[in-house]
Amino acid sequence: MRLNSPALLILIAACVCAGPVAAHHSFAMFDADKTVTMTGIVKEFEWSNPHSWLRVIVQDQATGKPAEWMLELGSPVQQERVGWTRDSLKPGDKVTVTMHPLKDGSRGGGLLNATLPNGKVAGNGGLRPDNERTSRFPGGQPAGISNGN
Repeated sequence: MRLNSPALLILIAACVCAGPVAAHHSFAMFDADKTVTMTGIVKEFEWSNPHSWLRVIVQDQATGKPAEWMLELGSPVQQERVGWTRDSLKPGDKVTVTMHPLKDGSRGGGLLNATLPNGKVAGNGGLRPDNERTSRFPGGQPAGISNGN
């Protein structure tokens, strides 16, 4: 069997596009039934694709020692839609964060919102409540991540 050029190009394009789609993960590792709020100091704010990250140093309740928490945000484009910029947080800033923690109990979670040093509350463009999302599936269900709100 001989493949003609258009068929070969379509096959190659399909293979190339399938990799990134299969590689993307769900948000099943976050416990959407739990919401945690904590205040700490920004260690690092990574404005990067496919997800931005916020590292916050918080005093551990049990030991009294500083502990680093890793919080996942949406992509920069998603974050810009809800008011974030790459300069929203800087190392040393005091921040209060609300998140869905990781199910395995390690220090991390999916950021729901953050109270920035200027007092503004900024949400997570990738983990927004149903009533804040404008994209809809046929039938009216909100598209994207749902946390039941």
